[in-house]
Amino acid sequence: MKGKTKSAAPGPLMTAGAGRGYTDYSRIFHPRRVAVAGVSREGVFSYGGSLVLSLQAMGYEGRIFPVNPKGGNFSGLEIFRRIEDIPENIDLAVIAVGAAAVPDTLEACRKKGAAGAEIISSGFSETGTPEGRALEGKIREIAARGIRVIGPNCFGIYCPGSGLTFLPNPDLSRQSGPVAFLSQSGGMASDFANMGKWMGVRFSKMVSFGNGADLRETELLRYLLEDGETGVIALYVEGVEDGEDFFAALREAARKKPVVVLKGGLSRAGGRALISHTASLGGDRVIWKSILKQAGAVQVEDLNEMAQACLAFSMLPPRACKGLSVIGGGGALGIAACDFAEFFGIDIPSFPADLKKNIENLLPRSGASAANPVDVANPYTPPETVNGILRLAAGDDRIDLQIMIFLFHHFRQIARTAGRPVGETIPFREFAEALEDAAKETGKPVVAVLSNAKRGLEDLDLVETTEKARQAFLDRGVPVFEETRDALRALAHVNAYYTRRGQGWDE
Repeated sequence: MKGKTKSAAPGPLMTAGAGRGYTDYSRIFHPRRVAVAGVSREGVFSYGGSLVLSLQAMGYEGRIFPVNPKGGNFSGLEIFRRIEDIPENIDLAVIAVGAAAVPDTLEACRKKGAAGAEIISSGFSETGTPEGRALEGKIREIAARGIRVIGPNCFGIYCPGSGLTFLPNPDLSRQSGPVAFLSQSGGMASDFANMGKWMGVRFSKMVSFGNGADLRETELLRYLLEDGETGVIALYVEGVEDGEDFFAALREAARKKPVVVLKGGLSRAGGRALISHTASLGGDRVIWKSILKQAGAVQVEDLNEMAQACLAFSMLPPRACKGLSVIGGGGALGIAACDFAEFFGIDIPSFPADLKKNIENLLPRSGASAANPVDVANPYTPPETVNGILRLAAGDDRIDLQIMIFLFHHFRQIARTAGRPVGETIPFREFAEALEDAAKETGKPVVAVLSNAKRGLEDLDLVETTEKARQAFLDRGVPVFEETRDALRALAHVNAYYTRRGQGWDE
């Protein structure tokens, strides 16, 4: 799913929604007028006030209407005493008031024309009390009368294109991309959004839906299936209301777009914990694994694996790449790459004699190897040599993708000897250009591995330079992983998905 920053044209502005007529998703994800209920004059210490500050920091360009019965002013905005006092209709409401006040606030937002509301407040079915369940029942009743609800007990929406953001995340990326994420956990969504910012995963939209009293995973999956801004769908699921309908939606979505799923609560202890988290029921590990496989979804075990898989799906071509070349400095790196590749069902074929000879002509005379993996022996191999090796290796018809492993920490000694900062010694921009050029000229994608064994307090300059290098590679369309195993595991997910898709989803 090639695409780094800009996404396709937006999807349907409205979709049919489970007996509720039409849902105006354009006004929910791209609102022009947002009411925030629960803002005090000392708003920085309140959820509502923090959300207002976060929206302003994100550069949200629409109008914000803070609401609190005491009135006043906050962050340059008038605080309205009631939703009804807002002088114009609203598109989206953010509700961060006490649980008992939520139903009346939600009804006022509905009457004010809101297409949707995200309820940050907790104190509902997740408490396990009759009072909490009754309050959540009132939310459902109001939603059924004509307003879509995200939550309660959630972080709401992050949409880079419109400037909507989670609480408390005022510094998330405004750069849009093809990955959407649906999550029952607000913390998981916030962590993924922050990880994506430095890893290079760019998002079309995220929804933390918490208890999911109204809008939740199944209906949102069907929306994202048709959303032109979304090319990859990721989910963190704890439990579902209607397993059969969820499976149908998941299967339908995976036939069109890669769907990556992290299922929480599969252990006994995890299942107990999630009941008090979002009032969901977990499920059997074997059953879920079977369901996800049958649906054609990609199952991952943790958030890191999910982020790496989404990076690969969003930046690599939509096809299986089963034959690789691996290039780097050090024989053990190549051996490890071969071991990992075999484990993940990926081939690293040995180069034919004529190709090996041509590559040998570019390598140092001692310690190097032109077999596949290619051991360049010298970690200081210049960018033009790396480019030449990649171009030659791509000439082997069995090679679908190339992995270049960099060991930038070796440049530390050169920097010290020259008396220069390490950031001025490592030619990472030139390396990024070399990889970009090789990929474009050969039509075979190149992946960078930026492994860094030095991360102590005395190595912060090296850590900073490595992160700058990561950004340079990403800016040129080269996906970056920290370890070779991570890159191969992510590629294995891509291969498995597109292989099954090409086979018509046969088992």
